[in-house]
Amino acid sequence: MRGAKLLAACLYLAAAVTVVVRAEDPYFHHVWNVTYGTASPLGVPQQVILINGQFPGPNINSTSNNNVIINVFNNLDEPFLLTWNGIQHRKNCWQDGTPGTMCPIMPGTNYTYHFQPKDQIGSYFYYPSTAMHRAAGGYGGLRVNSRLLIPVPYADPEDDYTVLIGDWYTKSHTQLKKFLDSGRTLGRPNGILMNGKNGKADGADAPLFTLKPGKTYRVRICNVGLKTSLNFRIQNHKLKLVEMEGSHVLQNDYDSLDVHVGQCYGTIVTANQEPKDYYMVASSRFLKSVITTTGLLRYEGGKGPASSQLPAGPVGWAWSLNQFRSFRWNLTASAARPNPQGSYHYGKINITRTIKLVNTQGKVDGKLRYALNGVSHTDPETPLKLAEYFGIADKVFKYNTISDNPTPEQTKTIKMVPNVLNITHRTFIEVVFENHEKSVQSWHLDGYSFFAVAVEPGTWTPEKRKNYNLLDAVSRHTVQVYPKCWAAILLTFDNCGMWNIRSENSERRYLGQQLYASVLSPEKSLRDEYNMPETSLQCGLVKGTPKPNPYAGA
Repeated sequence: MRGAKLLAACLYLAAAVTVVVRAEDPYFHHVWNVTYGTASPLGVPQQVILINGQFPGPNINSTSNNNVIINVFNNLDEPFLLTWNGIQHRKNCWQDGTPGTMCPIMPGTNYTYHFQPKDQIGSYFYYPSTAMHRAAGGYGGLRVNSRLLIPVPYADPEDDYTVLIGDWYTKSHTQLKKFLDSGRTLGRPNGILMNGKNGKADGADAPLFTLKPGKTYRVRICNVGLKTSLNFRIQNHKLKLVEMEGSHVLQNDYDSLDVHVGQCYGTIVTANQEPKDYYMVASSRFLKSVITTTGLLRYEGGKGPASSQLPAGPVGWAWSLNQFRSFRWNLTASAARPNPQGSYHYGKINITRTIKLVNTQGKVDGKLRYALNGVSHTDPETPLKLAEYFGIADKVFKYNTISDNPTPEQTKTIKMVPNVLNITHRTFIEVVFENHEKSVQSWHLDGYSFFAVAVEPGTWTPEKRKNYNLLDAVSRHTVQVYPKCWAAILLTFDNCGMWNIRSENSERRYLGQQLYASVLSPEKSLRDEYNMPETSLQCGLVKGTPKPNPYAGA
């Protein structure tokens, strides 16, 4: 569609969001115009990616089961995709927005996403999954509210604020991509942004949010950066943690929260301090020297500037591990459905398969690559899901190129091929992430939430299962793994599709530290998975090919 620029501009000026009410779940229509622009978040003019002229992009405010329709016009000079971090896309990986499931939106064309946060609530975000576009922006908040009939375990807040924190580089996304392609790492970030800005804590910054004295506020904090774990805190205020990546949690007050890359926390903040200005603070974790940014909170009618004395952040990863262990699932609260979260007794289900994933780095043809179990993933021209759906998987990739329990020898060398695991539908599986490296890892699984039952130092063995939390581990979609540590997650693979398991560290993901889990419908039934949408893009070996016969009815 070569008239995309003109059409997008007209539609954008007319209306950004249209609501259509039908007998079924409501439909919310958005038109997004993706362009380049210039901004100076760290004081240096640089190219950024805008959505409808905004950096960061617009927040999506949805409710469980809403139909979200987003018509994305790509006015960049490169292919582009957006992924919806944490949205499970039940039976519908066609909308997941990863290179393994979708053809990219080519320059000057558009594609309309249609997804439902089915039986989900919580705090999420979206971002570009192509190339290194995430380093230029194109990200934004995505909140899913509970339906009015479903009680939430806290009083309605006065307002709902999203805080997007992340490391930032002054080099362009194309330059950072060239670094990685040449075998270099990204190196140390130049700064940290909070909602696209770098606060100076000099009293001159405009407030990001305002508070009414005595009121409570929902504050959602997401780390949208490329590689750096961050700590978030607010001067003189406690953070009451109430939700984490779609799960209600036991409510504890924290002075600060470690937010690893790709993670989101939902908190309640009470405006119970002297009415004046206060700083929100985000600072780097696990770097040799700390990088910090601030954002201003202002009490309505308040008098007086924020103190220049910023609260100190924690030191070391043992503190962070102890905080992880304090997080507990709220067993009595309802999430997206009326039944209590704790009615699902995951700890009583027998494990049918254990997959251990060991992250490593090394050189291939003299250039840096990152791997899982000795395989560094590459994205083929034909998306993996399309190759599978059109019956030509054998021409594009091989299943199970890695071992479920790799030997040390298998992780010493690296080969570059598509990395796809074949996982049987509805099996209950244990996945162990083992990190022998000196840096903190952050892992994400599309299409699912999982129970993060343990993170511990050392090497995993089956005997370590006695330390698992089999009662109230939080159901979430990311888990961090500290240096020389391992993490274990449990889940039922009941959502058919092709789902990305990836490092949320962008340089590691880009250089191969990811794979896909293929969960096939054994009966090719609509009960398990939707057909490929008529509007889906086709590329690679299936470009111009008639679609296969559709799946049978449920």
